[in-house]
This record gives sequence, C-alpha cells and structure tokens, in this order.
Amino acid sequence: MPMRFRKIHGAGNDFILFTNPEPRDDAAWAKEAERLCARRTGVGADGLVVSRVTDDRPSVYEVRCFNADGSIATMCGNALRCAAWAAQHDDGLNVKRRLRLRMAGVMHEAVVDPASVWVTAQVNSIQPRVLQTVINGQPTWFDSVHTGTEHVVAVVSDVDAIATETVGRAVRYHDNVAPLGTNVNFVQPLGGRSLKIRTYERGVEAETLSCGSGAVAAVVAATMRGLVPKGEATVHNRAGEPLTVRPHERQPNRAAWVGGPVTYTFEGVLA
Repeated sequence: MPMRFRKIHGAGNDFILFTNPEPRDDAAWAKEAERLCARRTGVGADGLVVSRVTDDRPSVYEVRCFNADGSIATMCGNALRCAAWAAQHDDGLNVKRRLRLRMAGVMHEAVVDPASVWVTAQVNSIQPRVLQTVINGQPTWFDSVHTGTEHVVAVVSDVDAIATETVGRAVRYHDNVAPLGTNVNFVQPLGGRSLKIRTYERGVEAETLSCGSGAVAAVVAATMRGLVPKGEATVHNRAGEPLTVRPHERQPNRAAWVGGPVTYTFEGVLA
C-alpha cells in the first residue's frame, strides 16, 4: 500500500519519517531503511524513523529508529526531536508543548516550541580513558560516555584536522569497545561554554552532520575534564546548526536536555 513519508532533519541529521504507518515487523523496516536511506539510489538519509501513538497510552509516542545499515538505534536524540516536531505539526499547534516519547523501552520527555525542539537523553556510565589511538602523530585517549547508546569522546586541538571517517571507523571497531562497537566523537573546546564536534556514527558508518546523543556525550566528557563549566553548553556541528545541552532540572547527574532546530524538507508517497 502507498505510504506517505516526510524528509526531515534535526540540525543536519536527516531522517525519513513515517507517522502511524501500517504495521510492519522490524525486519521489514530494516530492509526499507537500507533501501530508502541509500544516498544515490534511495531517498537518502542517516536513518528511517517510525513514530506512532501508542494504543495503551495515547499521550505517548512510540518511536523506532533504524540506521542506514538497517540496525536499530537504542537512542537517537535528533530522531526523537524530529518525531516530536512532527507530532506537534500534525496536531496543528503553534504553542509550546510537552510530549512523551518512548524509544527502545526508555521514556523521553520532549518540549516543542516554534524556535526549537528539546528532548531528554540518559547519562549512564562514564569511563575515562577506555582506549587510546594515534591521531596525526599524537597519542589520543577516548573517554566512554553512555547516553542511551555507546559513545566515545576524544578531546583534540583541531577537529577540522581529523580524518574523521578513517579514525572513526578504526575506533568504532576497537577491541576495547567490542562486541557492540561505538559512536566516535572528536571534540574541540572553543572557550567558555562552547565546543566544536565531529561524529562518526555507528549504523550510518560515516560521519554525520550532527548527533544529538553525541552532543550530550561531548558535554559530559568535557565537563568531567574541566574544559567547560557545569551547566548549559553549546555544541557546534558540521551543519552549522548548533545544539544546546543542559542538565535535566530534576536529575542533573542522570539525564540531560538536548535542543536545537528541526527542519522539514519535503514529503512524498512510496508506491
């Protein structure tokens, strides 16, 4: 049957979004993700997102995110932000609104206003110096920060000098993060409360323009190292659409808010 979709991106992290589609199992959606996310032969995207209102709790949206390689993401901050934006748009509201979304069994809060969309991310285990590699001749340590999915973060002096895909691919498969592997972030302090980031995303298997959970991981690692003060920080990504990260007001050590722009690109129908 024909299915309507939206092409939408959160600060450059782009998705093919289906809202309340006909039911399919995960295997079928995984195949669709591989087919549709292909940049040259499909619609092109970092991932495919399925969002639907739950039957048992109508105020909660169940959100599934399939990476471009068909794998399932346990957490994707920008996918959640895009799904929250779509829910607000579908209800025809133009006021600040709070929503709840569930991804991989974890409940997330969302706040949608005309200027930005915010969602919550978990801050779980933090492990300094989990692995080391040489980047541009310099031994470089990576810290591990779990923000609902696996991330490692390296602080570097110039992110633009990093061969992100070459180094990212090597670190993503490092023995110290086996068997799941990890997302890989390179972070440069800019002074004050600002960071610059580049991210190699597992599942996309390439550098992406933005990563919501990676932005949270970057701020957590940089705060732990004393490179930014505690509190709100701005993370500048390759899309030129910064994300803002701040501690959750009720659980400052266990959760964070990540917020920024969401952009609707186009919509279409799959025959």
